[in-house]
Amino acid sequence: MKYFFQVLVLSILMGCGATKLKQIDADSIPKTSEISNESVAVPPADTKSTSVTESHKRTNSKSSTSKIQFSDDTRVKGILNFLASDELEGRDSGSEGIEKAAQFIDGIFTQNKIAPYFDSYRDTLSNFSKSSYNMVGWVEGNDTALKNEFILIGAHYDHIGRIESEGGDSIANGANDNASGTTTVLELARYFGNAKTNKRSIIFVLFSAEEKGLLGSKHLAEKLKAQNLDLYLVLNYEMVGVPLVDKEYLTYASGYEKSNLGQICNTYAEQELVGFLPTAKKFNLFQRSDNYPFFEAFNVPAHTFCTFDFTNFDHYHKVGDEADLMDFEHMAYLVNQFIPVVEGVANTPRKEVKYN
Repeated sequence: MKYFFQVLVLSILMGCGATKLKQIDADSIPKTSEISNESVAVPPADTKSTSVTESHKRTNSKSSTSKIQFSDDTRVKGILNFLASDELEGRDSGSEGIEKAAQFIDGIFTQNKIAPYFDSYRDTLSNFSKSSYNMVGWVEGNDTALKNEFILIGAHYDHIGRIESEGGDSIANGANDNASGTTTVLELARYFGNAKTNKRSIIFVLFSAEEKGLLGSKHLAEKLKAQNLDLYLVLNYEMVGVPLVDKEYLTYASGYEKSNLGQICNTYAEQELVGFLPTAKKFNLFQRSDNYPFFEAFNVPAHTFCTFDFTNFDHYHKVGDEADLMDFEHMAYLVNQFIPVVEGVANTPRKEVKYN
């Protein structure tokens, strides 16, 4: 997230038709508390529901319920609470803390039928001095021809580790940045790993070393390009833990004006899911997250979705970026809205998302 909003921080300091969805009973899927790894004790999801904020209600006044009910605030809270816990010490790339996060992601992928894309889920970075790796899984498409085309869904799971102490706390937990995006990807993976409703193949990636300069995504983009992957589309998630305020849309897309993805998302979601944030264009946020290396390598539509615009969250790269500030109902709602979007773009006969 460092590169995604660096310029924006400085500026502030200076002055067709949706596909039919397959309904899955969420209760039949293993809960976070049931995911086990030998060296990671995953805390159980809290059963107490978090109330939706007033800003979230205003944002979603046109559609108060999702067309699909899969993710919920309890599941989302259980995942994010672990990823942003003090035990993981801010998930700095190459640290013991991010190793625990990787083991946790491994468990979710395994239990939800996500196959390793390479020999294992771990894709070791070739451009970072410390031992670091992306976590890469995939769900093969169910159409003989379309399965050779790929959609990549990603978020970075690293953060900045320990920083200068504030009030005795030195752990930058990175709940919004970017445990929230990681949680979103894991929930989408859980859905498609069990539903198998995608005709095109979907790669699910949790990137490492984003905070070091997009190193994880740069490494993977170059690696997949060398393999001549037929990449169609990249959907990346950054800081989606708190809702936008007084916007007609739920999330904005970086580089919104560069393609027709926003309009297509809104068609499949049947609401104003994705909008245009002028600030994102002004400060060229399109180039500041893990979508951009894939745009550079493949020249395909690659965008980042975000609900943070520096007016609705005050703890970017601070120790205050804690799990208890996240809006879990908002996050679950966002996941549920993106399920028909992903199914839609995965199942059309032709590649409908194109750069303008």
